[in-house]
Amino acid sequence: MRHADGVAGTPIPVISVRPVVLPAPGRGEDLQVRVSAPVTGDELPVVVFSHGFGESMDGYAPLVDCWAARGFVVVQPTHLDSRTLNVTPDDPRYPEIWRFRVEDLTRIVDQLDLIEAAVPGLAGRLDRSRIAAAGHSWGGQTASMLLGARVLDAEGVPGADLSDPRIKAGVLFAVPGTGGADLTPFAAEHFSFMSPGFAEMTTPALVVAGDKDQSALSVRGPEWFTDAYFLSPGTKSLLSLFGAEHSLGGISGYTSTETTDESPERVALIQRLTWAFLRSALHPADTGWSAASAGLAASTDPLGRIESK
Repeated sequence: MRHADGVAGTPIPVISVRPVVLPAPGRGEDLQVRVSAPVTGDELPVVVFSHGFGESMDGYAPLVDCWAARGFVVVQPTHLDSRTLNVTPDDPRYPEIWRFRVEDLTRIVDQLDLIEAAVPGLAGRLDRSRIAAAGHSWGGQTASMLLGARVLDAEGVPGADLSDPRIKAGVLFAVPGTGGADLTPFAAEHFSFMSPGFAEMTTPALVVAGDKDQSALSVRGPEWFTDAYFLSPGTKSLLSLFGAEHSLGGISGYTSTETTDESPERVALIQRLTWAFLRSALHPADTGWSAASAGLAASTDPLGRIESK
């Protein structure tokens, strides 16, 4: 098992099972997920993780390994846009592929019994009252919709409320900002759903953004990726990472060729802070997040900064 130095707590060995197949009528094919869990411990909280465009359930090992080794069960679906499935733009499902993504996450929460039964030794060990949603890039938008974000139409009218009260917290990595005039013409034409409204995103969340993450989909600068923090109500925190681009130092994989800003130190910081946030968000008596935040603020050479509201 791999894990990063500097993350609090002694890591626990992890079992990872893939694929676990969940029936998905109306989707065109069943939903495949990867489940990673610590081999010991009970009342384990759950994180449902949504991958970025084209990725799959096999990505994001630096995050998944860390969280699972420290007491979380992490469930990763392979969404229909994954390069492993080859669903093309002429597929009739394609215009609604963003909605299928959200339904994938909801289906996982609906079928936790099946997931428990599919993983040796996991039955009876989940804490159904402590579930979080997380995601990177397009997966960040997917996860945000379970927290209360909506897709706005061309007139700015919010679409369907796809939030899920079973989701108690979220971590949104490099989540796209507002649409409309903020999108490039290409993005407006091909990703019209990329027009999130955060006014109803009330569930507590940590937004993680890189201050050098310049998107080809937006005419704005890296601050576009902070909209989910500034435009949403309720308890939120923003982790701004200095010098980080879209891969945030390499969260998508240990040897990912898509990482343009490789930084093991940055990834270790993300591991430490997101684990502390999830612990404290799902266990309000836990002080790990406040301690980790204070530690970053006290650093003489910080890799980022945290603000909260």
